Amino acid sequence: MMSSTADSLHKIDLFIVGGGMIGSALAARLAASGMQIALLENNPPALFDAASTPDLRVSALSPASINFLEQAQVWPTIQAMRTAPFKRMQVWENRRDQGTLFDATEVDAPWLGHIVENRLVQLACLETLQDYDNITLLCPDEITQITYQPEGSRIHLKSGQAFEAKLLIGADGANSQVRKAAGIASDSQQYPMHALVATVSIQGGERDITWQRFTPDGPQSLLPLPGDYASLVWYHRPSEVRRLLTLEDDALLDAFRQHFPAALPDITGLVQRGSFPLARSHAQAYARQGVALIGDAAHTIHPLAGQGVNLGFQDAAVLSRILLQTWQEGGDIAALSRLQGYERERKLANLVMQRAMDAFSYGFSNDITPLRALRNLGLKLADHHGPVKREVIRYALGLGQPSLPLPAPLRNLAARLEVFSSKQPS
Repeated sequence: MMSSTADSLHKIDLFIVGGGMIGSALAARLAASGMQIALLENNPPALFDAASTPDLRVSALSPASINFLEQAQVWPTIQAMRTAPFKRMQVWENRRDQGTLFDATEVDAPWLGHIVENRLVQLACLETLQDYDNITLLCPDEITQITYQPEGSRIHLKSGQAFEAKLLIGADGANSQVRKAAGIASDSQQYPMHALVATVSIQGGERDITWQRFTPDGPQSLLPLPGDYASLVWYHRPSEVRRLLTLEDDALLDAFRQHFPAALPDITGLVQRGSFPLARSHAQAYARQGVALIGDAAHTIHPLAGQGVNLGFQDAAVLSRILLQTWQEGGDIAALSRLQGYERERKLANLVMQRAMDAFSYGFSNDITPLRALRNLGLKLADHHGPVKREVIRYALGLGQPSLPLPAPLRNLAARLEVFSSKQPS
């Protein structure tokens, strides 16, 4: 690690603001390059305790994200702690039908993804960085001032340290200080629902499958966790989420059992609970000379399909590939022409996913008769039209854009959902 003294100015190649999952993974992927890199994180993660119950905040990592974490040399460390792989995803709309089952075997994949605690991903990345002398890990520390300059930005910290970086990376979330310092505007919208999240203990049932059910009030999900635990997510009106959070544990468990499908494993206990509002945002630019945004600093989406963190890892994968190639060629990693290549590759893909989640959020979270008929037809066609189903699975795995044209009824469904979604108030 680079040694530094208070009130001194360190000139480095790259400064990453935000050492959460995405920022720390980017640093880990670039660590072996020899670039002089500083990574700032306000809050160090707690150490792993195998006897502890799973955290409240978890993510469903796609194979594409796991591949990037393997390239960053951190996935084995995560697996050595704990993950919950899942092979299937059950999607349905009411308590009576069997819904649609997506299975990894349909695309010859071993699994659809792994449910992993966010803290463990971050912890594994930060531990990996300890092995590199060219990485300065600033954790915990805080920014007191960022001065963005195309030729080299300056970052002043609460500890008294100061850095001048050729390239400044914003991986600091939806309220990004980097984005604001660079004068990049962001469009945002609050959704008319909140998410109640809970870690619950379970008994019986299948453990290699995720469940998602759509209701007029919002989706309901249950995700397997290591051991006899699961992560429960219940999207609902903000007032209803607030009411549910006031209930005693037994009353809240009764509400889960009453409103969630009987096909799920038995929910036997409540470990912890929380909630968060839902919003989408999209930066008007991902890059300027000497600065780039990744993850939530660039975009947030509806968490309906759990794709937000996977989009962030794809941002980090593309940006790291461009930076490593530029560095190996002896080029300027801060050059706008290089960074715009990253923006071109990621901005449209993120926007497409954002619009798709908006469309499905509205299209499935209401009880309008025409849309109900269309979405039921869409799920049935997806279930019985093998090539389409395989394309949906491939896209969810991060294996590329769908290559097959959708059947006319499914195209009609997507178009109708998009129209209805676009008419909703911002």
